Amino acid sequence: MNELFWALMLLFNFGAIILAYRFWGKIGLFIWIPIASIVANIQVTKTIDLFGLTATLGNIVYAGSFLVTDILNENHGKKDARKAVGIGFFSLIAMMVLMNMALWFRPGADDFAQESLVTLFSPMPRIVLASLIAYGVSQLHDVWSYNMWKEKLPARRFIWLRNNISTMISQLIDSVIFTMIAFFGTFPTHVLVEITISTYILKWIVAVCDTPFIYLASSWRERAELMESR
Repeated sequence: MNELFWALMLLFNFGAIILAYRFWGKIGLFIWIPIASIVANIQVTKTIDLFGLTATLGNIVYAGSFLVTDILNENHGKKDARKAVGIGFFSLIAMMVLMNMALWFRPGADDFAQESLVTLFSPMPRIVLASLIAYGVSQLHDVWSYNMWKEKLPARRFIWLRNNISTMISQLIDSVIFTMIAFFGTFPTHVLVEITISTYILKWIVAVCDTPFIYLASSWRERAELMESR
């Protein structure tokens, strides 16, 4: 059933992004960035079997953030796309500090959550460090790459090309950096390699599937059909 749940999460993720953009324009996308950053870094602590491969959860939510920066780059410019990257950085750091501070408190006699919180958030500094480095390098590359291809091939019919080229290379950078920093020494080498490969494959699939949504977002912007335009 994992594959079915993965497909449902993929549809919900893209649907939520595009609805946020429809109703609140670029502010909606700025709102989605911290949601994706925080949720992905919690989900990534869970390892699953998917399509016969060992993978970490969180690939869909995290990969969806590249759709967000690509929409911002396409419709609003490189400056807003970089602003979204900065918001992602801030949200990750704030979440890590706040949740680790929560672990300092001595739980009450009737508390039932402390052990689960320790399990979930005690490895968070390493994961967030890995995520920050991978996120920063890959997202800034994605913003730069998308903008470069937009300048070279500005026609609307080439949106699919600049979206996929920029995202797929950026996702490869992200997958290698994150997996090596976050999980090196945690899993056996063959599992680490499998996670790296499976993570990239899944993110690559997400990147391909997001193409219709960036065209839809571009169409709404051109026809001034966003709620913020009314």
